[in-house]
Amino acid sequence: MATGADVRDILELGGVESENTGTINKKDIINSDKKKSKKSSETLTFKRPEGMHREVYALLYSDKKDAPPLLPSDTTQGYRTVKAKLGSKKVRPWKWMPFTNPARKDGAMFYHWRRAAEEGKDYPFARFNKTVQVPAYSEQEYQMYLHDDAWTKAETDHLFDLARRFDLRFVVIHDRYDHQQFKKRSVEDLKERYYHICAKLANIHAVPGTDLKIPVFDAGHERRRKEQLERLYNRTPEQVAEEEYLIQELRKIETRKKEREKRTQDLQKLITAADTTTEQRRAERKAPKKKLPQKKETEKPAVPETAGIKFPDFKSAGVTLRSQRMKLPSSVGQKKIKALEQMLMELGVDLNPMPTEEIVQMFNELRSDLVLLYELKQAFANCEYELQMLRHRYEALAKAGSIGPLSVEGAHPDGQTGLGIEEGKGDTKDQIIDVVGAPLTPNSVRRKVGGAEQGALRSPTQMP
Repeated sequence: MATGADVRDILELGGVESENTGTINKKDIINSDKKKSKKSSETLTFKRPEGMHREVYALLYSDKKDAPPLLPSDTTQGYRTVKAKLGSKKVRPWKWMPFTNPARKDGAMFYHWRRAAEEGKDYPFARFNKTVQVPAYSEQEYQMYLHDDAWTKAETDHLFDLARRFDLRFVVIHDRYDHQQFKKRSVEDLKERYYHICAKLANIHAVPGTDLKIPVFDAGHERRRKEQLERLYNRTPEQVAEEEYLIQELRKIETRKKEREKRTQDLQKLITAADTTTEQRRAERKAPKKKLPQKKETEKPAVPETAGIKFPDFKSAGVTLRSQRMKLPSSVGQKKIKALEQMLMELGVDLNPMPTEEIVQMFNELRSDLVLLYELKQAFANCEYELQMLRHRYEALAKAGSIGPLSVEGAHPDGQTGLGIEEGKGDTKDQIIDVVGAPLTPNSVRRKVGGAEQGALRSPTQMP
């Protein structure tokens, strides 16, 4: 005779309660599908491959073998579980009813669908009917304050009537204006008359002690603006191209002016640095030298900060070699390094002297002064080249007859030659230089820089 365990085995059923009791329950038969799916889901397991991280494996596989979502989503709700939430209340009835628009003055009747509870209420879109408040005036006010010989009262009344009808759309007012009965007016004339009356009425009706916002209309400015706009619109293609060309030239002139100002500032910095270095040297020579043997062992002399070379400070770097203080910083370019080495060789100075305390300090000062001298000579050569270029340009313009001839005033006390112009033409020279100061070509720049470097290398002088 078959027992309950045999029946469960045939039907592939299981359960703790049924196994204990040995009898078939109602739950075993009804929930058989759920238990099978649960059992199958428990048995289907995938092992993570070796070498694959847990996060990567979680993206590839899941318990249900579903693909990972591309966008964040809520998996608890979907089309299978969402149900329509229908209330037990009755549907609000709608009714086909007539309505009138308060913005219309002809009493036109229209129809639309609306809820029955809203029957008899105003049209909801009537709140968007905004009108401009046009001021009104009496006969007495017009005769006392608003009278104008160029305007009659009938013409003024016609203007304000159109302003109320068309909400101050003066283009439409000008189109609907009765030019046959009244004098022909422009849009600016209509605006000027209207705003002039509004300002007068605002002053008349104003309460004493209140701030007024009086509208002001400049008819002359508006006419000029429209004339300029018409001229701009009526330009020919040749005029447009010429204007674009002039704008580009103006930008070039401004760019050259900024570059010239920058070069002037850099040159002034070099001159100031040279003067400061000279004054420091003279002050050090004149000052009495007081040496304390105790402090000489502990303290190191500070490296002077000049415009030539700024050597690094090794005070807080621990134990260092004294020869490292003679190493040139990376901010010095290769051209300057080569020029510096050539100048030192011409002066008969060793490129790597014995790094004693005094030699290191004096050697760094010498190289800094030589670099400053090199920069000053290079700047001087640039200024001389630009001066010659401007002189040639000025002479070419003078021959063309556009400006007066060039006159040399004479040499300055410092030996430099100055340029002068006839009396009353000083401002013209500055303007011409600003306009014709064209940028240098690459070949001319190379020749200029090369000549400056050769001059700096050829004639080194002794430093103070």
